[in-house]
Amino acid sequence: MEKGRSGLQRAVGFVTITILSIFIMGLGVRKVPQSSDDAAKVRADIITIDYLKTFGELERPPVLFLHDKHTAVLEKKNKGCQTCHLSENNQLVPKFKRLKDTDKTEVMDIFHTQCIACHRQTAANKEKSGPVSCGDCHKDEITISSSRQPMGMDKSLHFRHSKAHKEKCETCHHEYNEQTQKLFYAKGKEGTCRYCHGKTTVEKKISMRLAAHLSCIDCHRKTLGKNQIAGPINCSGCHDINAQKMIEVVDDVPRLKRNQPDVVFVKKIRSKDKNSTTKTEARMNAVAFSHFAHEGYNHTCRVCHHADLNACASCHTLQGSKDGKQVKLEQAMHQLQSEQSCLGCHQINQQEKQCAGCHASLEQRRKREEATCRNCNASPLPENTSAALEIDDKTQAARLLASRIAVTATYNKEDIPEKVVIDGLLNKYKAVDLPHRKIVLTLVRNIKDNKLANYFHSDLGTICQGCHHNSPLSKKPPKCASCHGRPFVADHPLRPGLMAAYHSQCMECHKEMGIEKPVATDCNGCHKEK
Repeated sequence: MEKGRSGLQRAVGFVTITILSIFIMGLGVRKVPQSSDDAAKVRADIITIDYLKTFGELERPPVLFLHDKHTAVLEKKNKGCQTCHLSENNQLVPKFKRLKDTDKTEVMDIFHTQCIACHRQTAANKEKSGPVSCGDCHKDEITISSSRQPMGMDKSLHFRHSKAHKEKCETCHHEYNEQTQKLFYAKGKEGTCRYCHGKTTVEKKISMRLAAHLSCIDCHRKTLGKNQIAGPINCSGCHDINAQKMIEVVDDVPRLKRNQPDVVFVKKIRSKDKNSTTKTEARMNAVAFSHFAHEGYNHTCRVCHHADLNACASCHTLQGSKDGKQVKLEQAMHQLQSEQSCLGCHQINQQEKQCAGCHASLEQRRKREEATCRNCNASPLPENTSAALEIDDKTQAARLLASRIAVTATYNKEDIPEKVVIDGLLNKYKAVDLPHRKIVLTLVRNIKDNKLANYFHSDLGTICQGCHHNSPLSKKPPKCASCHGRPFVADHPLRPGLMAAYHSQCMECHKEMGIEKPVATDCNGCHKEK
């Protein structure tokens, strides 16, 4: 689902069901003539008929089929899905006029016989019809492109479905018993469909695409048949961007009951691999994690629990294990390129405009300090206090979280210089009067409601380090010229000179934060000519 919501508005706390594409085997990757007026036409219901590639190389280009266009015509004639689709086990099969792909000749004949016959009959009835010749279906160039958007079930949709089915989770959720070779409902173990159903069908586990349409579309059809309100049964109803915007959103969704903890330690101080006889010490303290808070920030459990709903350490051990694909716990938590990791998710949030001005350059120019690590890896409660009594991990984690202090401000206004005059490079232009206090207070105001920033900006001077990136926390950090020379320091050839440092810092910040003025090409926007 995607990430239609940004940053901390993504996911945890319920079981998600993701509906994928409507019968789409491909999206038409052939050449689209951009000079044609038709090139601007886009649809969400395009199905690429290329089933014969299962039997070898295609002899002709695939056929682009407009599903909703055909269903609309059938509806006017009081015909339904059964016109094209057969049923098996009281469910419509997505394949056209067949239950299985038997062999190339048979599949090809089904399409040619059924489609052409229908088109000819329609034309004989003096109605607008489709093509009957090979070249009119199998085209090298296409004049229409797909606008299909991925569709999924966020926590709002999940709540609406759960309420409609009176919280009978077994309506959708099931597991497979290898011994009896039957589906069954495992109460309390509900998980997203994606944990079993992948992109492609593997043995008896059908693909997510098939699972979604066999279950979801079939349920919608049967519900409509009872004259009850139901979800869409056409392609655009789910996959058109405008249709998705029309879906009712429940803002105050009750927390899904899945026996999840409110708070938890992400890892323990000591871990033992189930396949090993050795113990490994964790290098840092355990991380107190508010599971309850993160459920509210996100819209699907899969943001973190990408394989199953067990604890991260069950797969990602300190040493690495086969179940976790040898990704160690430390790596799983810190991989910047992974959205499932803590730092990866936090980095996505840092790309928001109110944060990106500082973080776009900050992470490239400074090393992570031990103090930064301690924002998460908090020290245990002191043993010489009453808190050292026998308490469980959850209580300990809750107390550590409660002891954290959010920083929502910076130094006092009078301690922040109102204006900073940049006059170290006077030549063609006059000095620059930088509205220093205004910039600092604006940055603070932009993130005052950002809980992530407030907890990780652990000092009043943290906001200052967006510009003073290599300076210690201080009310009076050293000037830029103390590090950046003119043009550069010979002993540090990779360190930019003073002019480059100023322009890189200011222009990059404006660009990342979406500040339109002054533009990079307008020198007079900052400088006044002598």
